[in-house]
Amino acid sequence: MSGLARDNVAGAKRVVVKVGSSSISGENSDQITPLVDALAEAYGRGTEVVLISSGAVATGMPFLNLEERPSDVATQQAAAAVGQNVLIFRYQESLDRYGIAAGTVLLTEGDALKEPHRSNTRRALERLLDLRILPVVNENDTVAVYGLRFGSNDRLAALVATLIHADLLIMLSDVDALYTKPPHLPGAEKLDFIAADDPLDGFEFSSSGATGVGTGGASTKVVAARLATKAGTAVLVTSTELAAAALRGDNVGTWFEPTASEERRALL
Repeated sequence: MSGLARDNVAGAKRVVVKVGSSSISGENSDQITPLVDALAEAYGRGTEVVLISSGAVATGMPFLNLEERPSDVATQQAAAAVGQNVLIFRYQESLDRYGIAAGTVLLTEGDALKEPHRSNTRRALERLLDLRILPVVNENDTVAVYGLRFGSNDRLAALVATLIHADLLIMLSDVDALYTKPPHLPGAEKLDFIAADDPLDGFEFSSSGATGVGTGGASTKVVAARLATKAGTAVLVTSTELAAAALRGDNVGTWFEPTASEERRALL
């Protein structure tokens, strides 16, 4: 028996939603409100929701009078320290409209991969969900060791989804779906469905995002999706503005089919 089917998204018990920096920072910071509306709608159905939110560095940049993402590690750490505080405040301010409390969870790579940190992270997330708290997870950019990082929050999201056995991982960005090549290029075609055994040969996925504030791109989403689907978690890639439709199970974005449940049990 396979994992979650696309037509049963609204019935998913546990969903991880990842949003990129450019979607909720800078001139797009007002997009936090509709994103929270979408999360609250799913929460109201009884779905357990975990939000993986990038944006600490980007949100902190204006407070450090920076117009571009800093290249040195120390300034990135400073921007993250300031920005994470502001980012969580903005989420909680919006969640207050629904009486939902957020819980901040900042992780380094070892927290998701190495024992006993891995089990400790799972226990904390499970307890927050049991208490009907909405965890907001991000990489701990202030103290993460350079060279031992997740690489992108797409990978972080896949690892968290696997760790807590999520039914579905939704990765949100500025683009409505994945395409056979960068969507601005002639001949680019939208990918609606990707089977678990599809090798994706002949497709050209970009390795960088559309803006200078994020670190991900289409290629990181494909790699992260494969990581999650091999553990039995279905994956949907779409745009932030389509978050509500995605959580309702509408036919949007690119759907990655998960492996069969028998294979999932063998991998966990």
